[in-house]
Amino acid sequence: QPGDTVTFTAPAGGLASGDGTLIGSLFGVAAASAAAGADVELVTRGVFDLPKAAGIDFAAGDKAYWATAAKAVTDVAAGNTLIGVATRATAIPAATVRVRLNGVAI
Repeated sequence: QPGDTVTFTAPAGGLASGDGTLIGSLFGVAAASAAAGADVELVTRGVFDLPKAAGIDFAAGDKAYWATAAKAVTDVAAGNTLIGVATRATAIPAATVRVRLNGVAI
């Protein structure tokens, strides 16, 4: 199994298709919607447009971290989990950032 898509149990609150989530130490993007406690396929590699924390801008190649409480990508390493790199520059007013997931459990 290549492991680019992995089955996990959806967390409390469930997931909508395209939502990012951190399960333990592995980040993935839900391939389909799933209720809390149901099986959900998480894509762990690829390029996705993900919600971006307010007040943050990215240059292409900047490290991207997942801020679990905010459910958004940030450039702040402290207290957050490295999920990949930004693949294009994104200015502060943008709501999303394009991220290439690293597919690695941190």
